[in-house]
Amino acid sequence: MKKLIIIILCISGIGCNTHYGQLTVVTRLPRELRENSGIESTSSDGTVWAINDSGNNNSLYKVGRDGSLLREISIRHSENTDWEELTKDRDNNLYIGDFGNNDNKRKDLAIYKVSDVNNIHGNTAQAEKITFEYPEQKDFPPKKKHRYFDAEAFFHSGGYFYLFTKNRSKPFDGVCYLYKIPAVPGHHLAERIGEYTFCKDKDRCRITAAAISPDGKTAALLGHENIWLFSGFENDNIFKATRKENIALEHYSQKEGLCFTDNHTLLVSDEEEGSSGRNLYEFRLPED
Repeated sequence: MKKLIIIILCISGIGCNTHYGQLTVVTRLPRELRENSGIESTSSDGTVWAINDSGNNNSLYKVGRDGSLLREISIRHSENTDWEELTKDRDNNLYIGDFGNNDNKRKDLAIYKVSDVNNIHGNTAQAEKITFEYPEQKDFPPKKKHRYFDAEAFFHSGGYFYLFTKNRSKPFDGVCYLYKIPAVPGHHLAERIGEYTFCKDKDRCRITAAAISPDGKTAALLGHENIWLFSGFENDNIFKATRKENIALEHYSQKEGLCFTDNHTLLVSDEEEGSSGRNLYEFRLPED
């Protein structure tokens, strides 16, 4: 019986690697989410919404805590050029960040608003489009040493989006820029309000997701094997926080999804890599 259980777990992609560091595996995500790039929780029932990145459908997926695919909603008036992040506001409107920009040459950066996602009926929904640009970018693409205009991380707070760039510079210098964008219809110039230098290892210190706690006191940033926590900030510049923690997860994978379920609990997801990944994990924040 024990061998049968191990075989079943291995087939599911969870049991073959028993070391997940500080992460607890919740479930394996559905096959439709092999390239999941953003997750968000909008209810207390344990379900999450998720998206895939470029080359996939322009769809939102609702997933149960047991890994079951509960819904797929196609988003009208949108295009999945490179969907990289998912966030919400206090009214459970979801926002899809279509701002992946690996080559730093896009001029069509967008955020799609899907209203009141918990009350959508049917398998389609209409999106409202918000567009923006980085005023510092003059060339498309810029020289390799100035490629700071990719992003995979943002969250909504107080009527604004806070976007964290994914550094593509060569040589890699570890700098992440923080931008502020109004969360209202129209075209906006993103305002650069802060910067922070992470380590100079591009495999470890590129920012792939962001989230803010329900009480607005803690911002979390994700990398492939780290979570960075910022708390004690009073103004827009999260990087000016009085308390900063770098948490080594002791597990490396292509982690791209991050959200809070309460003030002390994070969910993390990663992409499929061979027979591993495509998991949903839980992480409890350290106690004060």
